[in-house]
Amino acid sequence: MEIVLKNTKSKYLEIFSLLDLDNIHETFKKFSSIKEPLEAKIFVVNESISAHQLAKVKNHFDKINICSLCIYSNNRDTILSGKFLKIDSVFIREQEIKNKLSLFNSKKKYDILHKGTLRSGERISSNGNLCIIGDVNPGAIVSAKKNIYVWGKLLGIAFAGKSGNKNASIASLYLNPLQLRIADVVAIGPKDKPKNYYPEIAVIDKQTIIIKPHLIENKN
Repeated sequence: MEIVLKNTKSKYLEIFSLLDLDNIHETFKKFSSIKEPLEAKIFVVNESISAHQLAKVKNHFDKINICSLCIYSNNRDTILSGKFLKIDSVFIREQEIKNKLSLFNSKKKYDILHKGTLRSGERISSNGNLCIIGDVNPGAIVSAKKNIYVWGKLLGIAFAGKSGNKNASIASLYLNPLQLRIADVVAIGPKDKPKNYYPEIAVIDKQTIIIKPHLIENKN
């Protein structure tokens, strides 16, 4: 079962596989803080999903801000289960499902540039670097497999090196986050506001996240 979640502005959000229907709480937990309406599409290839199993999935969707939910499958039992639960369900051939998934994957963004302030409850995730021109307010969450750059105030939560890259970094013009995470190392933001107004960067040094001035080398 492949699930595609995207916001209503048609910007790609995330594609993930749901393999264990009996242990899906953690999968959906990370989407609970997103306040903007989301569209969900479920793709099921050659798999029979019962109404009972599908009800578990739907229950988790009901806990997040889903404005539309649709199932695409080449299995008639799965389609009947979806219709029984009053979910929009469409029978299509296996190759059509693979084509749709391929189209979503082709739109999958790696390095992302976002312009504008992220408010509480908003979230951006990048499969490469993430650059934000604007502020990240408390309650907003930003994450990236590589580095995070905030051309503004970083006051929310930032997670760089999602894939385990301990060489990733988090840089900001004003670094006062609620929490920082790089790979598997986590740090809580300082209680006191920064006294200096210059760019800073967070990196891992000896299994600890440290913050230091972000100096840009002049190569001229």
